Amino acid sequence: MTVLAIETSCDETSVALVRNGNILSNIVSSQVKLHAEYGGVVPELAAREHLRNLLPVARSALQEASVKPAEVEAVAATQGPGLPSALLVGLKAAQAVAFALGKPFIGVNHHEAHLYSPWLAGQPPRADFNAFKPNIALIASGGHTMLVEVQAQLKHRLLGSTLDDAAGECFDKVGKMLGLAYPAGPLIDRLAQSGNPAAFEFPRPMLDDPSDDFSFSGLKTSVRYFLRDHPELLHSEQFVRDLCASVQAAIVDVLVAKTIRAAKRCAVKCITASGGVLCNSTLRNRLAAAAATDGFMLRLAEKTFCTDNAAMVGVLAELKLTHGVQPTDLDAEIAPSMSL
Repeated sequence: MTVLAIETSCDETSVALVRNGNILSNIVSSQVKLHAEYGGVVPELAAREHLRNLLPVARSALQEASVKPAEVEAVAATQGPGLPSALLVGLKAAQAVAFALGKPFIGVNHHEAHLYSPWLAGQPPRADFNAFKPNIALIASGGHTMLVEVQAQLKHRLLGSTLDDAAGECFDKVGKMLGLAYPAGPLIDRLAQSGNPAAFEFPRPMLDDPSDDFSFSGLKTSVRYFLRDHPELLHSEQFVRDLCASVQAAIVDVLVAKTIRAAKRCAVKCITASGGVLCNSTLRNRLAAAAATDGFMLRLAEKTFCTDNAAMVGVLAELKLTHGVQPTDLDAEIAPSMSL
């Protein structure tokens, strides 16, 4: 089966071609430079850029995959959650293509697609579902932080999610306080490499809470008050590095500890992790070390597939169709708060 997939849930316009689990192409057009001026994603601007970029991105994806439109056998798109105006562009475009070609359409949950991105591997990349095992999945991004018990393919249960700020949002907001460019996550990661993670003691929100939920607003507020009381320290480059390392350590401690704890409680042998925050080198290293210590198999999404991309959407759509999931109605609407 050859699936054309579209992802426009936030600020990446992406189109991919997937065939029998093989990713034939995965083109991503990022809007980071556009939104950096505003310190965050502006929904209306994101939607306009999707409208401008979607057709040339789709053409590039088809060309790279050496696939003609007539060869497409199914069409997929992210249906939610995400920014409503951004989602609308990709969803309606995919539905129109499916209608024009007379092919089935599958609306995909953005979070669910991330659950399967750790199984995309190799060169060229393909879905490595032969290695699939029941797992505890951590999804950490700018808008979401959650733990999911994946009991089998297409069978999963949400354990916990963020009650306020997500991990990636906390990184970006702390970066903004420090005067770092958006998105701040990669910059904090880089600066933290030469900083002292024990320089400043910041709270680990909900670390000892028995639930699987997350909360990072308190950490963000703690940093804000610290900077208010010590404004002179911002003139020191080493201070900024130490602060980045200390904040990063607090976030990573919570993510790693709660993930390992959930995996032990659910008695799984495998942990997976995905989402944009998994590009963070310290988080990847700490998860690997913790999993090895406790004897868990670990699958981290490759960095190419951590951020929003259409490849994971197409792989999940193909999996659903091959498992007999019914196509989505062509008049289905966006679901910006679509539950997992």
